[in-house]
Amino acid sequence: MPSKTSPTSSASALLQVRRLAVTVADRSVVGPLDLNLKAGAIHALMGPNGSGKSSLAYALMGHPDYHVTAGTTTLNGDSLLDKSPDERAHLGLFLAFQHPVAIPGVSVQNALKTAYEAIHCTGCHLHDHCPKLSVTEFRQQLQHHAQILAIHPSFMTRALHDGFSGGEKKRLEMLTLLTLKPKIAILDETDSGLDIDALKLVAHAAKLAARQDQVGLLVITHYPRLLQHLRPTQVSVMVKGQIVATDGPKLISRLDQSGYRQFL
Repeated sequence: MPSKTSPTSSASALLQVRRLAVTVADRSVVGPLDLNLKAGAIHALMGPNGSGKSSLAYALMGHPDYHVTAGTTTLNGDSLLDKSPDERAHLGLFLAFQHPVAIPGVSVQNALKTAYEAIHCTGCHLHDHCPKLSVTEFRQQLQHHAQILAIHPSFMTRALHDGFSGGEKKRLEMLTLLTLKPKIAILDETDSGLDIDALKLVAHAAKLAARQDQVGLLVITHYPRLLQHLRPTQVSVMVKGQIVATDGPKLISRLDQSGYRQFL
């Protein structure tokens, strides 16, 4: 039987969540919950609708409507719970949204360069080696990542998410992941609404981030289709705000055969 807690050693985990409890409008939506995630690991979080998966993601990122009432959360030893969302991003936490907001008048390229500099270049004058890229260097890097996701160069001059299809929005979220190179990335139902070709591109980009940049991935999904391409190192099932089972990839097959009813 799968274990009810993550077997990942807390000593080696980059993201450590301990007995976390979260409420929205005084209603309990998460917890108590434990979760560990190592650098470069891919941890899938599955569960039925309304089980608290997205609520956990929003709470970790610091959404003001999601109130942490108990527990601790650290990233690379730094507490997250007393940090604002932008401070959490500076520490290396990234959330790929289900429904990204359009920003008319701001191009994809300018938005990504501004985000990169905001995260990686704060206080550069204090260091010998500044990671800030020139406009030309940044464009070259962006074009390389865009090719991985089969994104046309003209995409970079379009307004951010303005008039984008669902698949384009999801690929842009993955382009943002490859560009920002966070320590931990939460992919919140990135597979929803994708056709098989787009799904393969998104999975390839996610695996590349984990393997090449050692990004720890928490992949939230309802379905095993994305996970067949990602091949996660761990899989957890969340029901009614709690993680009720954690195991290796074999748990995906069990869910595919019997569904979530066995955990309800």
